[in-house]
Amino acid sequence: MADKSAHKAKVRARILDEAAAALRSGGTEGLSVANLMKRAGLTHGGFYAHFENRDDLVAHAVERMFEDSAGLFTRLLPSGAGPAELGALVDSYLSEAAMRRHDRGCPLPWLAGEVPRMPPAAQARFRQGIDRMRSAIASVLQANGVAEGQAQASAASAVAEMVGAMALARAMGEGEDAVAMLADARRAISQRLGATPSGTSVATPMPG
Repeated sequence: MADKSAHKAKVRARILDEAAAALRSGGTEGLSVANLMKRAGLTHGGFYAHFENRDDLVAHAVERMFEDSAGLFTRLLPSGAGPAELGALVDSYLSEAAMRRHDRGCPLPWLAGEVPRMPPAAQARFRQGIDRMRSAIASVLQANGVAEGQAQASAASAVAEMVGAMALARAMGEGEDAVAMLADARRAISQRLGATPSGTSVATPMPG
């Protein structure tokens, strides 16, 4: 029974990884269950052993995509984190390496514009992911003496600018202008957060 459960979990993870890749490359409109299962090497009928329907798949794929950013925030903002760790987070999220890594990383720069057209469950996963990111930054700011209201506002602004900068850098073609824009964004966001920049444009990339 344990082997059967482990196999099912492995298959489900493979489907979610394929779904996350499809969402990054083509958005929700590009996610076809039949094509997805074919790429995963599985039968179309086997899909329903893991998900209720396509909307259920999209919701869980979005959740899977947020695991990358959650891992980054957890690793770089441990208990007792301060300005140096905040700076490392900003530099990592907006690094050139993260910009060029299309198969992993935070889903927000890829899919934020599509959220209103997503099923309600997927929209809820997005809100939860944004809240976790914002709360992680706000908690560090509060722990380092920033008042709660200001910490929440600064964290919300930082997340919005980080996501926007990454989305624009990719839209610009990921060339020299995009790299320079990311560098400007890193400096500006770190300054507003009172963070200590790591001093590199290729900080630790998203996990994967």
